[in-house]
Amino acid sequence: MSDKFQRFSEFYPYYLSEHQNLTCRRLHFIGSLLILCVLANVLVTHQWLWLIALPFLGYGFAWVGHFFFEHNRPATFTYPFYSFLADWVMFKDILLGRIKF
Repeated sequence: MSDKFQRFSEFYPYYLSEHQNLTCRRLHFIGSLLILCVLANVLVTHQWLWLIALPFLGYGFAWVGHFFFEHNRPATFTYPFYSFLADWVMFKDILLGRIKF
């Protein structure tokens, strides 16, 4: 990870600045929601093979948002851990109404 961000609290505002497009944020939210739905289904049905779909759901929706709507490079390429964490914080902030959906 680059030395640009020493703490997550410094990274998160940058992450949000990379997600200003409403469609991009919605695609991130949908991908994250689908991940939670698939995880719940796996825990109930014990169909473990569905776990393979998780990265495709999460990153697939997010990358479509970045490449076709936000027109920027996903932060996960440079900051994989912080980006993963920030995506779930953004999901929570959208649910709580702190970020426009």
